[in-house]
Amino acid sequence: MEATKIVLFKNKRVRKTLHNNEWWFVIADVVEALTDSNNPSGYLKDMRRRDPELVKGWGEFATPLSIKTVGGLQNILCADTEGIFRIIQSIPSPKAEPFKRWLAKVGYERIQEIENPELATKRTRMLYKLKGYPNDWIEKRLRGITIREELTDEWNKRGAQEQRDYEILTAEISKAIFGITPSEYKELKGLKRQNLRDHMDDFELIFTMLGERATTEIHRTEDSKGLHKLSEDAKAGGNIAGGARKELEKKLGKSIVSKKTFLKGHKNMKIQLKRK
Repeated sequence: MEATKIVLFKNKRVRKTLHNNEWWFVIADVVEALTDSNNPSGYLKDMRRRDPELVKGWGEFATPLSIKTVGGLQNILCADTEGIFRIIQSIPSPKAEPFKRWLAKVGYERIQEIENPELATKRTRMLYKLKGYPNDWIEKRLRGITIREELTDEWNKRGAQEQRDYEILTAEISKAIFGITPSEYKELKGLKRQNLRDHMDDFELIFTMLGERATTEIHRTEDSKGLHKLSEDAKAGGNIAGGARKELEKKLGKSIVSKKTFLKGHKNMKIQLKRK
């Protein structure tokens, strides 16, 4: 299961998510990007009134998918590349042609990544570098992504029902490792829309990886099935990492659970070193 991604077209945010191994785009985001409308939902309704043929085929390409929003995951109407092209036909916008080329490029990049998964890793590494993350942190983050994907694959095979159950199981692991859920951790760090793991330091990432990797191995060893057993395994795997965290905290005399966001702390450290 891949989380919501955000891409930019002419500085406009367009959310996308993987569905049936294809990129699906939030229709309202596309309408806003092409029209600069302050009310894309209203514009979309007017557009459908003007184009009866669009209404006829609406159910074929407009599909509600789970998209991350400020208020949490919500079902929002999305369309694949073909569906977005059909919607664009009904929008009289000078941006339509460059948007088509942009959309084709995004789709082509996904095809490349399916054929050669290393390209996806290279692109992700490059994005983190552009944001200012150091190479050693990037390698841990990428390894963490792989471990996470292995875990969600196990959940999918063993009876978890996609995003809702994944959130429950992830919260169990996090509580066992750090004593707080991911949403509580984000609040502690002052994060809103940002990805929590992108703001973890080395130890936070390492203990997260340990908890998730241990959980995966417990699932496989015990051939776990169903949400109840998976939840027990999640607690057990998280407790393994949580125990290691507590032992380290005793030695260090401080908590690993931090209010700091990694990138901000890293930049401040570099500034202090330069001053010295």
